[in-house]
Order: sequence, then C-alpha cells, then structure tokens
Amino acid sequence: MASPNTQRNLVFYVVGAALLLYIGTLFVKTVPPGRVGVATIFGNVVAEGYFQGLHVPVNPLYRWTMYDAREKTHVETANVPSQDQLQTKLDVSVQYRIDGAMAPVILEETGDEAAAVRVHLVPKLRSLLREQGKSIVRAEDFFKEETQEKLQAGLTDGLREYLEPKGIIISAVLIRDITLPPFIVEAINQKKEREQAVEQEKAELERVRTELQQQVARAEAGREAAVQEAERKRTLADAQAYEITQINNAIARNPAYIQLQSLEALKAISKDPASKIYFMDGSSPNPLPLMHLGDAQGTQR
Repeated sequence: MASPNTQRNLVFYVVGAALLLYIGTLFVKTVPPGRVGVATIFGNVVAEGYFQGLHVPVNPLYRWTMYDAREKTHVETANVPSQDQLQTKLDVSVQYRIDGAMAPVILEETGDEAAAVRVHLVPKLRSLLREQGKSIVRAEDFFKEETQEKLQAGLTDGLREYLEPKGIIISAVLIRDITLPPFIVEAINQKKEREQAVEQEKAELERVRTELQQQVARAEAGREAAVQEAERKRTLADAQAYEITQINNAIARNPAYIQLQSLEALKAISKDPASKIYFMDGSSPNPLPLMHLGDAQGTQR
C-alpha cells in the first residue's frame, strides 16, 4: 500500500499535468473549414486573419470573431418603379461571399458578417434596383428577356464595384420572380386570350383554305379526266368514221363486196335452227336475201 506522501505526490502530478494541458490549449486555436478567425486584444484588431486549420502558438488573451467565407445567398424583395410610375415587385437573389483576407477590416469598420450584409449589401441592392427600374419604360417590359438580362448585369456590376472594396465578393445576381400590378396582369391575360382566339381563327381559316384547295384540285382533276374522256371518244368516233368511209370507198370501188357480205349474212342465218327458207334475186345487181318471202306470198293470196 502506497504511503500518504506518495499519494499526495501522485495527485500533485495529475493536477499539474492537467493544468499544463489547459495552459497549452490557450496557445492553440483551431479555425473550422470555410471560416476565417479575426483576433482582437485590448480592443485592437489583429491585422492578419486566421484561416481554417490549426494555429500554434497564439496569444491566449485573444478574443475571437469568426467569419463564414463560404458562398451564400441573400434574397431581397422590393417594389421597383418603372418610367410609367407603376410598381413592379421583384424577388432577387444575390450570391456572395466574405473576402477572408479583408475580415479584419470588416470587423474594424463594420462589425461581424451579418452587420456587413445589413450595412453594405442590402441598402446598395435596394438603391440599384430603383435606379435600374428607372431605365425600364413600361412595367410589362420586365418580362422581356433582354430587359431581365440588362437588369441582372447592371445589378451585378453595380454591387461588385461598391462591395468588393468593403470585403464582400459578388458572384451573381439572379431575378427569381416578377410580380406586375394586378390590372396589368389582367390586361396581359386578356391580351393572351385575344391572341389565342386570333390563332384559332387563323387555324380555322387555314383549314378552310386547305379544304378549298383540295376541292379545287379534285375539280381540276375531274375536268382533266373529262377532257381526256372526251378526247378518247372523239378519237374513237374519228376512227369509226374513218372505218365507215373506208368501207364505203371499198363498196364504191367493188360492187361485189355487198354480195359477199350478203352471202356471209345468209351463212350465219342458216346456222340458226329456227331459220326459215330465204330466197335471193339473182338477177338483181345487188342480190340480197328476200326475208320471209313465203309469208309475203301467202299474204298476197
């Protein structure tokens, strides 16, 4: 069993080690990721900031203010007047970050990070919104793409020029939403409805025009078909007339042609089982069958 002196010595060593460890931590400062630490001593700001990581040794009498140097977004809603004296509500997002190298200056001249945004960024943004709005002729022009691009560029350039010397770096300014006065919104909706009605009428007129063109095309096709049919019939009639002319010419040149045709007709008649006896006048220059001669003689008797 240890003696009382030994126990006292052990307690003394443990307390001494803990005290030394505590004193040692006073000379060490750890800055979290994305932050910048600014030290003050007796009311004075240390000129150099402490970036993320472990810093040894540091003055244990320092008092610390931490700045978040990561990217952030500030959202602002403001009524912006245009040249027609109408107020348009704009929702704007400003992407920014604190310049860590200037954190000591910000603390000395303005305060902490929230104070820098409140004192510098917000008033300047509102002022620029009013100034940029004065360049817009009509409130409804805010919906034009070129107007929005011009507005965003003007806000970005104006904020950068003003805020970067104060330790706030602007990445971008974005227009999130635009709300026009209610009566303008109603007028725009009515205009859209009229435009839609006009487009529907145009579509209907186009449909009717297409149908008429199709009808004209069908009528033209029918007319061409009729012309072709008439031409075909005329050609056929000319051919038949030519055939008749040729037959007549043949008959005129050869009287025996009629006799030959008569014999052919008599031959065809004789093949009919119900045919009767027919007589031909051989003394006639153009002998033809005497149809039903017997009936005619019986009638004479």
